[in-house]
Amino acid sequence: MQALDLPPFEHKLTKSGANSLIWDVLRRKNVVLTPEEWVRQHVVHYLTGYLGYPRGLLSLERGHAYNQRRKRTDICAFGPGGAPLLLVECKATSVPITAAVAHQAATYNQTIAAPLLLLTNGLQHYCWLVDFAQKTNQRLAEIPAYTEALTIIS
Repeated sequence: MQALDLPPFEHKLTKSGANSLIWDVLRRKNVVLTPEEWVRQHVVHYLTGYLGYPRGLLSLERGHAYNQRRKRTDICAFGPGGAPLLLVECKATSVPITAAVAHQAATYNQTIAAPLLLLTNGLQHYCWLVDFAQKTNQRLAEIPAYTEALTIIS
C-alpha cells in the first residue's frame, strides 16, 4: 500500500484467499484492505493517536438515510454528549479531492449535521467548520485536536 501524508501506525495484515485483510481496532475484526480502507485506518489512528479523539466516540461506516437511500459515512466522531462532531469522507489515494467529493460529503452531512467536515485521500486533507444556522463553511488550516474541536463548536 502507498505511503500516506499521515503518520505510520502499527498495523496487522493477514490474508484470506486472494484478499489482504487489516485489523480494525474500532470494529474489532479483520476487514478487506482496499485502497480506501488503507486511508480510513490511517485517519482513525491519526485521530486517536495524535489528535486525542476517544476511540469509544468514533464510528466507522455507520449507515444513515438520505433521500430515502441508505448511505454510509466513512468515519464519524462524536462529542461527549453523543452529538456528531466530525464527519470524515475518505477516498483512495488515486481519487482526487474534487468539488464532486466535497458535494458528496456535504450532502451526507445535511442529515448528520456534524459541525466539522474532513475530506481526505490520505495525501490531501481538507477540513471545514460548518455553520448550519448561517449556511457557511470556513476552511480550517488543520484538523483540530479533539479538545480544540469541542472548543471551536461551543
